[in-house]
Amino acid sequence: MTQSLEKALAFHCAPALCGLKPANLICCPHGQYRDLERQIEALDEQLNPERIHLRLLCRCEKRTLLLVYRQDLLERHLAQEKVSEFLRRRGYPGGGLEDVLHCFEHRLAQDGDFPHEAGVLLGYPLADVEGFLKNKGKNCKLCGYWKVYSDEEQARKLFSSFTRCRHALCAQIAQGKTLRQVLIAA
Repeated sequence: MTQSLEKALAFHCAPALCGLKPANLICCPHGQYRDLERQIEALDEQLNPERIHLRLLCRCEKRTLLLVYRQDLLERHLAQEKVSEFLRRRGYPGGGLEDVLHCFEHRLAQDGDFPHEAGVLLGYPLADVEGFLKNKGKNCKLCGYWKVYSDEEQARKLFSSFTRCRHALCAQIAQGKTLRQVLIAA
């Protein structure tokens, strides 16, 4: 297995891999990774003991969208009353994590707009997800790992911790360690 996918995951998904947030999305262009689906399956199997999962959400002719998530964190996040109520209002089932992810996959497969409630799955503050939807992505206070409509100071702190995490994880991968080695040692 080439380390290029692991490097991309370290860069784009460090906050979820390190447990700072429940999930990250990564878009993998076709042709950039040799035997992408096999690599995803192998990494998923390696990281499952750490309760980290890689889920192929959708594929089109040019790219594959992958969700990297910590099952326990995502389940707890989605179980919050305000978050689950938001998702119900958006037409998601009231079931568990698997039901929500299945519904999200279905929405991704439909033609039309990207389902921006994805921010909730990624652990973004609910007020920011609602602000994004209300403002159609405009008029944010701050743009970083997501568009911020609520607590700018708290978002800056989170963005800083995510960046530090990314740098640390990428540095270890650049030294030749695998994601599994780094995450088990953490």
